[in-house]
Amino acid sequence: MTGNEALVQVLRNALGKDGVRTDPDVTASYSRDMMPLAPVGRPLAVVFPADTEQVRAVVRACAAAGVPIVPRGAGSGLSGAANAIDGCVVLVTTRMNEILEIDPDNRLAVVEPGVVNLDLRGAVEKHGLFYPPDPSSYDWCTIGGNLSTNAGGLCCVKYGVTTDSVLGLEVVLADGSLLKTGRRTVKGVAGYDLTKLFVGSEGTLGVITKAVLALRPLPQAPATLVAAFGNTADAGTAVTRIVREGVVPSLMEIMDSVSIKAVEQHLRTEVGPPGCEALLLCQSDSGGEAARRELEAIEQACKASGADMTYVTEDLAEGQMLLTARRAVLTALEVYGAWLTDDVCVPRTAITDLIAGCAEIGARRQVKIAVCGHAGDGNMHPTLVYDPNSAEEFERARIAFDEILELGLSLGGTVTGEHGVGKIKREWLAKEIGPVGLAVHRSIKAALDPGNLFNPGSMFGVA
Repeated sequence: MTGNEALVQVLRNALGKDGVRTDPDVTASYSRDMMPLAPVGRPLAVVFPADTEQVRAVVRACAAAGVPIVPRGAGSGLSGAANAIDGCVVLVTTRMNEILEIDPDNRLAVVEPGVVNLDLRGAVEKHGLFYPPDPSSYDWCTIGGNLSTNAGGLCCVKYGVTTDSVLGLEVVLADGSLLKTGRRTVKGVAGYDLTKLFVGSEGTLGVITKAVLALRPLPQAPATLVAAFGNTADAGTAVTRIVREGVVPSLMEIMDSVSIKAVEQHLRTEVGPPGCEALLLCQSDSGGEAARRELEAIEQACKASGADMTYVTEDLAEGQMLLTARRAVLTALEVYGAWLTDDVCVPRTAITDLIAGCAEIGARRQVKIAVCGHAGDGNMHPTLVYDPNSAEEFERARIAFDEILELGLSLGGTVTGEHGVGKIKREWLAKEIGPVGLAVHRSIKAALDPGNLFNPGSMFGVA
């Protein structure tokens, strides 16, 4: 029996036959996320632990065999952070999908990593509570993946990203020991903030097996505003005005003309008036008169910035229909070909410059680029569309992808606002944080994972 065969047998003994898959067709389906540019290898096996003890058994077995582990959730990521490397074991957490506790009095929930984001939101809503993080894939992405990438979403402008809703974690470390971080209290400053260290670590430091999450009171049904602009510069000015005036909507999204046209073709309906080059979508969940005041201030800012049209509705169904246009952008772009979405965050005052720069890159590289994103926090998603059957067109899209990252940095931004670094932006992380920052990252990795067991080669290479 070879070393690999022996490892597989140990894993089957620990997880049962159904918990370990080595069929090439199955392992291939769990080998990558949704980022086509990221490198991908062929895993030795894919394992599906059902509880923390099984995760610990997998970690110990792989550590003893010297076989790396790549943790994975639902595979909705967009950075290659969950992509397999040759000969690894992919550890899938989707079977660990229990909501272990909902504590309405202390406004917290304790969940396993395989819980789907939307399922958690629905469960706590029955208690009059709200879990804010809402990635666009919230109807199928899992909490574990959200934690590992520190996922954002459409409501970040008011409620922050995933880490802002995490109180504590349970993490299996490289030697199989179990680390518990954080607390269940509102405040707590005992020791280093290890919870935030693991949130966003992309599976490079350990396997998250449990999370204590902070909840909020359920907000009021949102009122919605849509504003149409004849150019993106005016839309960008409106965003700056809204922020300067201190209004904090629960959502503020922007769509450029390419996104608008794609969605109109996909939904077979008008999204903006004729000549619309940019669309701003805002919501307030403050309720009643407070929401009306917020949206009135936003509407005045849009009109003062040159909006051609504004429309406000308090009807929930109508608001959801308007928001459908924003959520449908990526699906709509498939009418033009395969898509490759980028993720840069810039100062809100630089949104217009980013959109203009993306248009220039698209024209120069002859690649269609649609830009939409979270205007409230400056996190934009330039999305490149290309013919997947054309190697030459794919290469132009890849070059344009990198040029957008360079543009984001030049505007004082970051190369990722919410998707993570993964295996696609390793060199860009090094450019952004510099040699000292990179050395600190590597030191932390070496201290917690001296054998480089977890997700080697993701986020940054080992020196």
